[in-house]
Amino acid sequence: MSRLRLKKNGFIFTVCISLTLFGFLTLAAAEAPVLPKTMLWSCYDVGASGYIQASAIADAFVKKYGVRIRLLPSGTSIGRLIPLTTGRVSCGFLANEVFFAVEGLYDFSSIEWGPQDLRLILAHPTTIALATTKESGIKSVKGLKGKRVSWIPGAPTLNIKAEAFLAFGGLTWKDVKRVEFPSYGAACKALLQGKTDASVVSTSASTMYELETSPRGLQWIPFPADDKEGWKGMLKIAPFLSPKQETVGAAISKENPVALPGYRYPMITVYANADVEQVYNLIKALDETYPMYEKTHAVMPAWKISEAGVPPADAPYHVGAIKYLKEKGVWTAKDDEWNNGRVAHLKKVQEAWDNAISQAELKKMKSKHFPKFWLEERAKALAD
Repeated sequence: MSRLRLKKNGFIFTVCISLTLFGFLTLAAAEAPVLPKTMLWSCYDVGASGYIQASAIADAFVKKYGVRIRLLPSGTSIGRLIPLTTGRVSCGFLANEVFFAVEGLYDFSSIEWGPQDLRLILAHPTTIALATTKESGIKSVKGLKGKRVSWIPGAPTLNIKAEAFLAFGGLTWKDVKRVEFPSYGAACKALLQGKTDASVVSTSASTMYELETSPRGLQWIPFPADDKEGWKGMLKIAPFLSPKQETVGAAISKENPVALPGYRYPMITVYANADVEQVYNLIKALDETYPMYEKTHAVMPAWKISEAGVPPADAPYHVGAIKYLKEKGVWTAKDDEWNNGRVAHLKKVQEAWDNAISQAELKKMKSKHFPKFWLEERAKALAD
């Protein structure tokens, strides 16, 4: 009788344990990010640091969640943003086109574009650089006078930085020979091919590692923080940049750092009206897969949400992202204050755009004259 009771009690114990484990597994499954079976992300073109990073994250998503992800690379700002605008991609791994787009500046001042209501999920902190070759003998911005500098049509994020870099040395585009290339990747390769003397690049772009070991060699032009006049000139053109010591990249290390401008790239971007729960699940997946892609490249550790999930950045963070960041204890009241201020500023820009469009329609203004008119109206609105 006692043996039967023991067996019965053992059976009950086993059932209880099984039910408990089942409950834990069910809870874990319920808490797993809910993602689409397939996703499409826009990003920089093949070989760029942004493409490498997006690829590493996509690979982690495939392995952990079985989500099929296709990257849509483009070498221009417009080429990366259009798929997001049309809803073809669920998010974009973008650069400073985010800043220009939300502010309605440069290529986005045309009547076809205007201020875009973009939001961020995560924004990778990094640096941007101006690369030349050892073969050229150029070691400073001033040394670029009369030399060839890369220009990419449709890529204000790169061209404005180049202009800002030139301003650091007291130069303008009139002081150099502007050489056009169809994409970022082409501008990088042009250094290897001897078709340009300087290109705006990421220190970790694969082409830069090639250049480092090539007969031409790699030379980074420095932007020291103590050059106050240089930085004053740079920030007039690109206020989103700041002094930073870079220790990661081709021909760069902790023992051999380079003084470069810091900024955010890439920024995982959506529109403000993106579904809150979808964004929440996406940032959760980005956080949960972090250990899988953290060591895939030297720049990947900076995707940690405590670094990539806090402002300042080129646009406000999305409500769905903030919801998750608050749950993880990353987002603070100070971050809220920054984000709310940025949203208020952008609403002011958008209202100014609506007014400018209305005036242009009344005046029957030609589209080619609109950008100049808009920038004047924008300046007036923000001065109030």
